[in-house]
Amino acid sequence: MEMKILLLGASLVTSLPTMAGGKPISPNLFGIFFEDLNYAADGGLYAELVQNRSFEYSPSDVDVHKQPAGGWHPFTAWEFAREGNGIGTISLETREPIHPNNPHYLLVDVKTVGKHGVGIRNKGYDGIVLRKEETYRFSVFLRNPDGGSMPVDVVVKDHKGTVVADTSFTASSSTWKQYEMVLRSRSDADTAALSLLFKKRGTVAVDMVSLFPIDTYKGRKNGLRRDIAETIAALKPAFVRFPGGCLAHGDGLDNIYQWKNTIGPVEQRKGDKNIWNYHQSMGLGYFEYFQFCEDIGAKPLPVIAAGVSCQNSARRRGDGQECVPMEDMLQYIQDILDLVEYCNGPSTSEWGSKRAAAGHPEPFNLEYIGIGNEDHITPEFEARFKMIYEAVKDKYPEITVVGTAGPGEAGKDYEEGWKIARKLGVPVVDEHYYKGWGWFLENLHRYDSYPRGGSKVYLGEYASWGSALENALAEAVYMTSLERNGDVVEFASYAPLLARVGHTQWNPDLIYFDGKQVYPSVNYHVQKLFSLNRGDTYHADVVTEDGGKPMLYSSCVRDSHTGDIIVKLVNMDGRERKANIDLNPFKRIRTEAALTVLAGDAKAKNEPGKPASVIPAESRIKVKKSFGYTMPAHSLSVIRIKTK
Repeated sequence: MEMKILLLGASLVTSLPTMAGGKPISPNLFGIFFEDLNYAADGGLYAELVQNRSFEYSPSDVDVHKQPAGGWHPFTAWEFAREGNGIGTISLETREPIHPNNPHYLLVDVKTVGKHGVGIRNKGYDGIVLRKEETYRFSVFLRNPDGGSMPVDVVVKDHKGTVVADTSFTASSSTWKQYEMVLRSRSDADTAALSLLFKKRGTVAVDMVSLFPIDTYKGRKNGLRRDIAETIAALKPAFVRFPGGCLAHGDGLDNIYQWKNTIGPVEQRKGDKNIWNYHQSMGLGYFEYFQFCEDIGAKPLPVIAAGVSCQNSARRRGDGQECVPMEDMLQYIQDILDLVEYCNGPSTSEWGSKRAAAGHPEPFNLEYIGIGNEDHITPEFEARFKMIYEAVKDKYPEITVVGTAGPGEAGKDYEEGWKIARKLGVPVVDEHYYKGWGWFLENLHRYDSYPRGGSKVYLGEYASWGSALENALAEAVYMTSLERNGDVVEFASYAPLLARVGHTQWNPDLIYFDGKQVYPSVNYHVQKLFSLNRGDTYHADVVTEDGGKPMLYSSCVRDSHTGDIIVKLVNMDGRERKANIDLNPFKRIRTEAALTVLAGDAKAKNEPGKPASVIPAESRIKVKKSFGYTMPAHSLSVIRIKTK
């Protein structure tokens, strides 16, 4: 049995020997990272069709240098609606709101009803999309300040003015009351608008106007847009990191993401400015994140700020880090401990009871929690991280804490982050890097020399700068090295995950979408092929080139649950290449195997709004103990071999 000794700096590092049964690697290696970036939540995965439903948009939500024409304000996405010579006014009010966390509402004063009434109209996110015969849940909170009753029409019209869906009801409460009803769409509409029209002289207060597809993912109320959620679920991720990276530690101290503001009834949640320059309603909150993880069989990995804000706060590149005052750190830490209780505590506990009240009496079984994200590793950061880490470790030793090593693959923050992790014994350290595709080919041995007995790695954010096949294949090559080093790389997730077409702050992204469809990138198919074909042992020297030289752009893993042997081969060349596969170390090989190939022109992309040009092709091939395989030009091939 061979034992390799590698030199790392001034220290000797031993790599694990490859046993006859293979080297154990993390079965949780491939997962996903969700950040509310590129309208990934509101206007994206969160299925709400009404934009700015609670009139909480503010000019401060958007960077002053990136304001759209006219800026953002509480009436953004809304307009005054009067059909048939009605007369009235609308005003923004804050007296006696539904809840202090949702302070603004609209007051409609109807002077003259006219033919069809007076009210408000919402255009959603680039228009409201409805599908024929599908049903939608409309809801609104209303209050009649003057008492009496107010007849209300709810009307959805397409861009031609044709009524697509409608209903009517009567509001008759002097205190806030929620009204709910179901609408059925008569036809397809891609750019519809929702109108709320009041049919009697008088005043009415309006808040939390909502239109939600009933057909959400898993049928969840306040749930997720089904087609996007299904595209994510198809990855079968081992874990989900959320709610974001830079979003988590925020644009300044008062913008640090507060998980407690995102749970409970949606009308009581506190929206906030998004560091990516738009408003986040928190309709997709921590309960929904955990529920989604459970629905897709993924382990949750929430990320909490380490008591400091993003160093790029206020767009002061690198020097904007703000710190929670030391006198406030005990309460800050308690909020983190409360999160663990919310997830894992009994339904009789203070925070476990809030989970149960939301409809989930059983624990969410939280195992991991991230502390910090791409932070500038300052003495202030270290002091606060140490306090949080030791408090979590002391009260919840079963929770694995994931630390951070700054925003890059090298440099001072990287070195200092790892130094802190080794000093404290942090179990896992989060690394991030975005590079050109050539970098990934040049750094395949990055993790070969990492110490095997210390902190493991979570490659939390990585991507090649591009969405062409050559970028995706370079990522595939790098992922074979992650499998080879799956004993030290515990988790890995491509980033960012989602982007709404026309509203992106960051490119490239794994999955693009608009109001109608979802457009998986070529990179998505690479991630899916690796995630669906992961193993828990790695086997070296299975794939060679002619002459017996190991083929670097390949890996072989075995899934102990199925007994399947999975060989992955990447060809970056513009010509076919031959690979030799030796399965003699394995027993009872079946002679027919599943083959999946992703191939095409190196510059090919799957463009949003167009038919996908590069998708995997599945077939069957014959295999034996030793056989040759010809890799197509510019391709990823996955051969899955069953054992008897």
